[in-house]
Amino acid sequence: MEALSVNFYELQERNKRRTFLLILVFVAILGLLGYSLDRAFLGGSSYTLTVFALLVAGIQSFAGYFYGDRMALKAAHARPARPEDPKERQLIHVVQEMAIAAGLPMPKVYVIDDPSPNAFATGRDPAHASVAATRGLLDLMNREELQAVMAHEMSHIRHRDILTMTMVTALAGAIVVLADLARRYLWYGGGRSRRRSSDRREGGGGGGGLFVLIAILLILLAPVVARLMALAVSRAREYLADAGAAELTRNPLALARALRKIAGAPPMQHVSQSTAHLFILDPRKSRINEKDSLWSNLWSTHPPLETRIRLLEKMAGQG
Repeated sequence: MEALSVNFYELQERNKRRTFLLILVFVAILGLLGYSLDRAFLGGSSYTLTVFALLVAGIQSFAGYFYGDRMALKAAHARPARPEDPKERQLIHVVQEMAIAAGLPMPKVYVIDDPSPNAFATGRDPAHASVAATRGLLDLMNREELQAVMAHEMSHIRHRDILTMTMVTALAGAIVVLADLARRYLWYGGGRSRRRSSDRREGGGGGGGLFVLIAILLILLAPVVARLMALAVSRAREYLADAGAAELTRNPLALARALRKIAGAPPMQHVSQSTAHLFILDPRKSRINEKDSLWSNLWSTHPPLETRIRLLEKMAGQG
């Protein structure tokens, strides 16, 4: 277990920097999309769409930072845990234990009424964090396994992964929405007459056509790039959270057993694509997450299960 010693303060600072850089990249993509549309359809005479795109980015960043946890919990249909229920009371006690072990404030505890076992954490920082577990997780796991899953989620809070993923989710959603609006604008011919009149004013130069091409490429590629960036961040953080859970519980095999149980259960009944990457394992049970190839690694929300279990077993001195 000596190999698990990690400078978590350094990791927290790295995640803060990563979050800031990711926000800059997403805002740049949104701004470039708006600017290209302005040049393509308005001939550069106005920057209405650029301002609109940056405004959407700002609103999404603000909403993601302050309200992203509430939106994620609402999308997952989570409710506050009830202490009068024995299993939910045990969940609250386990989260308290793991919060003390991690040296973190007690997060809010929620339950999702779904028979499929799973869990996730959300929030902008340890002081404003929440963890949510499905009813299926409470029914299927023994106490050691429940501790391991909650330690995994507390590690996300400890590393400040939750802020990174909340912001990435919000801004990736903004890019998808704006690209869809721009696609409709192109499809229905919006701005054609203004583009033609602008070209005439500029003497028929080819600049407008170039920006139309750039706009079309951005409309097609921006949502894909945003999605790939969000997935890459999601996959990388899972390995670190697994190691953090093993450090907190000193029982990596308990997490390995829990992951196998979660993987063997049916998919969750109600889960949105926007929150799937937050869970400890893919709640939709997409088959692409089971493969370990370049293509699947690009498009999967989580790293391969067998790779995670193999690393956990190695931490325990096996394999």
